[in-house]
Amino acid sequence: MNEALRAIARSSDAATDPAIELRRARKVFGESVALDDVSLDIERGEFFSLLGPSGCGKSTTLNLIGGFEAPSSGDVRIEGRSMAATPPYERPVNTVFQSYALFPHMSVAENVEFGLRMKGVARAERQAAASEMLRMISLTGYEARRPAQLSGGQRQRVALARALVNHPSVLLLDEPLGALDLKLRKQMQIELMRLQRQVGITFVYVTHDQEEAMAMSDRIGVMNRGRLLQVGTPSEIYDRPTHRFVMEFIGAANSFEGRLDRQSNGIGTVDVDGIGQLRGVTTGNIEERTRVSLLVRPEKMRLVFDSRPPGNGEIEGAISHVSRLGFVTHYTVRLDGGQDVLCYRLAGSVEGDAGALEEGRRVVLSWKEEEARIFPADDES
Repeated sequence: MNEALRAIARSSDAATDPAIELRRARKVFGESVALDDVSLDIERGEFFSLLGPSGCGKSTTLNLIGGFEAPSSGDVRIEGRSMAATPPYERPVNTVFQSYALFPHMSVAENVEFGLRMKGVARAERQAAASEMLRMISLTGYEARRPAQLSGGQRQRVALARALVNHPSVLLLDEPLGALDLKLRKQMQIELMRLQRQVGITFVYVTHDQEEAMAMSDRIGVMNRGRLLQVGTPSEIYDRPTHRFVMEFIGAANSFEGRLDRQSNGIGTVDVDGIGQLRGVTTGNIEERTRVSLLVRPEKMRLVFDSRPPGNGEIEGAISHVSRLGFVTHYTVRLDGGQDVLCYRLAGSVEGDAGALEEGRRVVLSWKEEEARIFPADDES
């Protein structure tokens, strides 16, 4: 490991305290509650994403960690130390913004060196550190250029180098790829993951892009209306959501409304209006005979072209639309009661006569009960 990497890695050496702790953090602006009683641990060396729609509280959370806002109540701790009396410039944290915030009158090298110069680091030392960081982000030879002479992706890499050269314990990234086009975003996602694993420090990443969070993160915190709804790995968030909002926000989901008839060993049977009895995993404490929503993802639905009548737990309808998107096909099935249901299938994975699955054909749909989730009908999280 070279000296620049060693210096950064020292900030994340083995320790018992999490990198970041939020303890019942609350933030109120006037009469608006931006953050509502959020508690969260982010481990050292973790790539952690805060995911949610605009206005959900994720940027407010980042601002509390960085010290740009003070909590109305609760506490923020970094590496075991309360930050209540610590101003932003004294916290072991750096931030990368969507706008890059580079100094246009400075060269690339001067931008990267800026934080070290403010700390009084000797010129030769900061030049060596900046040179090593530029090598790490593949911008060797760009030292003399100004930000206006760089592409969007190159400017973002310079902003990353400027933040990392200060050896922070935590790097905060607020929608850093939002200004880039889709192809460049994909490239920068790979660069960010590579860089984070190379330097080994904690990244806290704010995004509203579900695919981005799923692709990059060790863990994800899903937020809505100022609340932290669920924290888990990408597979946990996607396959075992604990709130209806989480399931519908991350990926697509078909919803069936009805009444919970009975439940046993975590599996509930729902009397769905106009369809019959369907089964899935119950979430939380749901009383029998209450209104519920059963959700199942389109790719989990088994689609069969068959002349037989539907069996127990199966539903039937007619294909109303087919969209072939290369390796995957999207089928829209209109149920007899009028509801439209989505079903995604990989090419060649449809049971029965796949060639006959055209608009107007009758089909039978089903799923494994453990792949559907049942939520209270009034779950407005």
